[in-house]
Amino acid sequence: MLPLEGVRVIEVGQALAGPLAGAIMADMGADVIKVEKPDGGDDARGWGPPFGPDGETSLYFHGQNRSKRSVTLDLKAAADLDALHRLCEGADILIQNLRPGVMDEIGIGPDAMLARHPRLIYCSIWAFGDRGPLKMRPGFDPLLQAYGGMMSMTGRADDPPTFCGASINDKATGMFTVIGALGALRRREITGRGGLVDTSLFETAVHWVEGQVNAHLATGEVPKRHGTGAAVIVPYQVFETADRPLCLAAGNDRLWARCARVLGHPEWGADERFAKGAARVRNRAVLVPLIAEVLKSRARDAWIAALEAAGVPCAAVNDIGEVAASEQFAAVGIAQDLPGGPRVVGLPISFDRVRPRPSRAAPRLGEHNAEVLGRE
Repeated sequence: MLPLEGVRVIEVGQALAGPLAGAIMADMGADVIKVEKPDGGDDARGWGPPFGPDGETSLYFHGQNRSKRSVTLDLKAAADLDALHRLCEGADILIQNLRPGVMDEIGIGPDAMLARHPRLIYCSIWAFGDRGPLKMRPGFDPLLQAYGGMMSMTGRADDPPTFCGASINDKATGMFTVIGALGALRRREITGRGGLVDTSLFETAVHWVEGQVNAHLATGEVPKRHGTGAAVIVPYQVFETADRPLCLAAGNDRLWARCARVLGHPEWGADERFAKGAARVRNRAVLVPLIAEVLKSRARDAWIAALEAAGVPCAAVNDIGEVAASEQFAAVGIAQDLPGGPRVVGLPISFDRVRPRPSRAAPRLGEHNAEVLGRE
């Protein structure tokens, strides 16, 4: 039995944050009904190439909408709004990430829905949050990486602020939505009533840089970016070797002493400039070039073997192809074949050492209208 079997989720949204929240719940056994607009459905259906087996549905959409059922409703039409209410009568959770204000404009905002469906857990995903001067502003992940301070902390000190390659605000907001929904579901077991869960890409972005924000609140200083390095740990970054880059993470004084021995400079472990973590941070500009020069003398694999033998954490800097071809990738079984569909990355959670398998591929637009709504 999967942990969310018997839970019904209505997903009214598109793109990534809302659909990802729905996909996580679907993988955990929930019955997720995806509500799409009749004219084209979720915009992400066309976010390709590459596309799935039908040549029309993007792999991006397949990845975020597996194991769901799709129905089409025009939420500006009274009859279709009534159909949505009927779905919500038997639902536990509703997730929406439409443009701010849309749900209220058509009469299905949280106040109206919770008044009519008091056991419903209503999850709203915002761009900038449910209050404040930017409440009604729409947003996409890169905009929030910029506005939320993440870009200012990403990249080398002399480079322009850099965009993270993954849509981490969208994805983490989807995960926070699931966490909030499950918390509210647990509370409902006690109170008998549902409630409202609000998340936003902005709050997620701030959460990602909480350490830097906390430091600023305490000191008034604006943190600087350190390339691949960390603000408070040295060495904790990527270095070039004789052939390929290596990530080195000597996260405490004991590991640093071992690392110094592997590098052929055991005296660095006792040097007052480098022996303690705070000293290494203060003397970053001296120590990092010394390490970089030594690491260029041998090939990456030779360094990895020596560092691992000494118990010093390190890793190859892989491209996506190398990750997908690695033995570890195969061993954990994170890639799964959708029934009748493409191969995609699955849920990064296992229950009793078993990863839930998708029950179906991403649905065709309106594929389950007859099954769910009783109409084509």
